[in-house]
Amino acid sequence: MNSFIISVFDFILPRFCVSCKCALNTEEKIVCSSCCINIKLAGNKLIESEYVRNFHKDKIISGFQSLYIFEKDKELQQIIHALKYNKRFLIGIFLGNLMGKFLEPKIRLWNIDCIVPVPLHKIKMLERGYNQSYFIAKGLSHHLKIPVKISVIKRIRYTQTQTALTKKERQSNIQDAFAIASPKQISGKVILLVDDVITTGATVTECGRELLKSEAKKVYAASAGLAE
Repeated sequence: MNSFIISVFDFILPRFCVSCKCALNTEEKIVCSSCCINIKLAGNKLIESEYVRNFHKDKIISGFQSLYIFEKDKELQQIIHALKYNKRFLIGIFLGNLMGKFLEPKIRLWNIDCIVPVPLHKIKMLERGYNQSYFIAKGLSHHLKIPVKISVIKRIRYTQTQTALTKKERQSNIQDAFAIASPKQISGKVILLVDDVITTGATVTECGRELLKSEAKKVYAASAGLAE
């Protein structure tokens, strides 16, 4: 669709930034340029230090990447909130495509066989109607041309939200919450787990633990946001 047609549609039915609610111009998608500029990229040094802090000791997650720094009450939180609670599915695909665009060189080094979104419990799926991580994974898959597998791991135990918990409490809360539904699909495969935000890494580590038990070759993790 060329810019003239988009501009006509925007005149009839304006599109607005999901963060600041300002009108988008013809070149902008989902989030305006001003808000995009305000979201901090997660640099290599931060990624490395967070890997050592959250993943190195357990030796379950072989490597991880995040695109942005997740800051409370800032643009990325508003964007992900709209994705999770306002049924704005395209935001997930938008974020996944951005992850692919900026993180592709690093992810390619891992030789990923398939992308697996962190699953929601069936109760949460009924409440929300969808898994936001799936749409991020779908956008990433579209960019990288790596398939998404949504049926290999399931969440078998309903857990309270991790938001206000310490790292130790998060680990205890999420323990034994996942099970492998289709071991044949992951045996010998290199898996990339995708979530919306990684904070302590407890959730992806627990997923990775189950994947390795079912003979996945290696497990990596990636997220749109990284909460320090």
